[in-house]
Amino acid sequence: MCGLFGFLNYSGKNIKDLKNLTNSLAEQSAERGTDATGIAFNGKGGMCVLKDAKSAFQISFNHNDNVKALIGHTRHSTQGSEKKDYNNHPFLGECKNAIFALAHNGVLYNDDELKKEFHLPKTEVETDSYVAVQLLESKRKLNFDSVKYMAEQVRGSFSFSIVDDRNNIYL
Repeated sequence: MCGLFGFLNYSGKNIKDLKNLTNSLAEQSAERGTDATGIAFNGKGGMCVLKDAKSAFQISFNHNDNVKALIGHTRHSTQGSEKKDYNNHPFLGECKNAIFALAHNGVLYNDDELKKEFHLPKTEVETDSYVAVQLLESKRKLNFDSVKYMAEQVRGSFSFSIVDDRNNIYL
């Protein structure tokens, strides 16, 4: 299965060479998946998602030392080709109150049923994980209640990490 990693800097101070921490966390998580690696964080232009169909050992993420919250994912592909970056995590989503990114570890086995039951729009994304983004978007608001709702709908094995454009992290 995949690996999840991340951090939340609530100290109010920048951490020198924070990109080294990010890359180290990604490399440590690579034992859980080497098919693709990605991160999401808030940058100058809003939510940034950087991902590639490479092992964390082949990527060097570069971001400023002022990043406050970051989630990351190392992928072990189970559904959808990792060669297509839209299948790789983290995935972007948007609600009325937040832009967010979500990463998932595990396997969801009722994603097709949920898409039909809730009339979720068809997308090019081929992974089971993306249904979690769609369920959150369907609630139109990102908060603990919508995350709880999403987690109660999906079936399978799962851990989720979510970061929003206000540097809130949901696990």
